[in-house]
This record gives sequence, C-alpha cells and structure tokens, in this order.
Amino acid sequence: MSSRPEPRFARVATVIGDPTRARMLAALMGGEYLAAGELAHAAGVTPQTATAHIAQLVDAGLVELRRQGRHRYLRLADAEVARTLESLALVAERRADRTKWEHGAYKPLKAARTCYDHIAGELGVALFDGLLARGTLVAHASGYALSEEGRSQWRALGLEPDARASSRAREAYACLDWSERRDHLGGRLAAQLLAHGLERCWLRRVQGSRALELLPAGRDALAPWLHAANAAQLTSQSS
Repeated sequence: MSSRPEPRFARVATVIGDPTRARMLAALMGGEYLAAGELAHAAGVTPQTATAHIAQLVDAGLVELRRQGRHRYLRLADAEVARTLESLALVAERRADRTKWEHGAYKPLKAARTCYDHIAGELGVALFDGLLARGTLVAHASGYALSEEGRSQWRALGLEPDARASSRAREAYACLDWSERRDHLGGRLAAQLLAHGLERCWLRRVQGSRALELLPAGRDALAPWLHAANAAQLTSQSS
C-alpha cells in the first residue's frame, strides 16, 4: 500500500463526479441562489434525496447554504468554484459534436448565458472583442484594466470605475468560453457589467436556464462594442 497522501482534489472530484450533484452544480452556474426544492427539480430527484447530495456539496466547500426561515437557498461558494466547473466543461466538450449548439436548449446557451457572475457565449465573446478593439480595455499585469478613455466610456454606460482598479488583481481577465473556444471577459468589471445590464433591462434571464436574452435597450447601449467586435472579426478573417 502506498504511503503517499491522496491528492486533496480527489475528494472534490468524487463529489463533483456524481451525476445528481453535477446537475445541481450546473444549475447553480447562473450565479443566483436557488431553493433546495429547485435544485431537486433540476437534478430530477426527490427533495429527500436532494438533501443528502446538498449536504455533500456544502461539506466539500463547493456550495454555500443560506437559511431564511424554514427555507434553504444554495449558490456556488465563489467564483473559483465556478471557474473550475467551466474548465471541466471545456475539457468535457473537446470531443463533443459542435453541431449540438445549433439545436434545442443548447442554441440559446450558445447565444448568451451567464458564466457565474459574467456574460458568456457569443455575446460575451463579442463584447470582450469589442472592448479590446475599441481600446476600452488594455493589457495589465493582472490581466486587463480600463484605459483612461475606457473609464469615460464606462461612466457613459452608467457604471462607476473603481479608483483602485489598476492595482487590484483579477479586476478583469480572459475566461475561456466552453462553447465558443475563445475568451470572454471575467472579473469584477465583467460582473459589474452583467449586474448593471440586468438592472437596466438590457439583458433578461431565461427562466430555468443560464441563458440570457439581449433586449433592444441592450443592443442600443452595447452597440459601440458589438460593432467594434464585428469589425475586428472581419479584419482577422480577411488577413
């Protein structure tokens, strides 16, 4: 018998690897709190069965439990857990049939969805491309930061830049998108943009899904960056 200690991730992998718990974690990737009953429904199990699985997710530090009266609400523990799950999804999709994204429930997820607290899918990738092409974001030691012009653009959207942003790690970073195989924007700026977009009714969550719908007001507000993304894509295709 080996005397070497078992890697700590082995236990976490075992917790994630169960199909019921995997479905629960996937349901929580939208970044919102879900009631225990909603998680049971998402996983296709009874509330009693769900209770045991939820306890394992909480014990492993993957899920945060919040009690409100007699009700229990769950969400992913933090952004690190979300990024880990996204990375696993990326590996799992490497050999999947790419045409699946054009059909059924996958199609709206490909168009736009939440990646925990930021925007993913085609919309997320296009926005990231546009933010770079327009010079709103510039490379920074910790990833990306708002340029001086970008700070003015951010304010024009109704968002307030953090004066300490240039010195904060993970302010903005590239997050590899598992349906597009290209980067979308993650980090505090991305979370701020998603929250603001939902509040301003630029975006709407699709009930029972991680999918997002881009509303007409959002198309207008985000048009400068989406147009810049289209221009950048055309340039790369013609080179």
